[in-house]
Amino acid sequence: MPTWNDLISNNPAHSQNYAERWDRFENQGEDIVGEARLIDAMASRGAKILDAGCGQGRIGGYLAQAGHDVTGIDLDPYLVEIARAKYPEAVFVVGDLSADEMPGGPYELIVSAGNVVAFLEEDGRLPALKALARVLDRNGRLVIGFGSGRGYTFEEFLADAHSAGLREQNRYSSWDLQPFSEDSTFLVSVLVHA
Repeated sequence: MPTWNDLISNNPAHSQNYAERWDRFENQGEDIVGEARLIDAMASRGAKILDAGCGQGRIGGYLAQAGHDVTGIDLDPYLVEIARAKYPEAVFVVGDLSADEMPGGPYELIVSAGNVVAFLEEDGRLPALKALARVLDRNGRLVIGFGSGRGYTFEEFLADAHSAGLREQNRYSSWDLQPFSEDSTFLVSVLVHA
């Protein structure tokens, strides 16, 4: 599967097209913040939350508007620029989950939606999980969602999470908490410190 950097290299307009796609969904009345509603329900009021792979800020922006202390990080400067303009209530920074120190912390909750982990370089996945584990509060939760068939099996992901010092607390097949089964094609994994 191509990484985010591969997609941008192959199509310089990829980031713009991606942002326009989410704007189109929102304008059509699609639910684009289901992930954020779940994280809001999991959080204490005014929680410190990291949106890892924040894109144009749809999740972090929603959470900041709900009163949380939100920081978002993404490697795409174009998308971070949009997030900053659209959601000034949150802090958005450009950074690489696999290579850079995570801003701030510790975080009560960390969310990584939108198949972010599957867009990372293969050799950057474990370093990213370790970096996220370092800024996760001792009693915090890291919630990661991604689909199968993207070059990162659920088993590989869970092995990497274990190697990063995390254990799975809960597992679902969707952001609306449908049960996970062996036939599930999407994973929402709630991780805590081991």
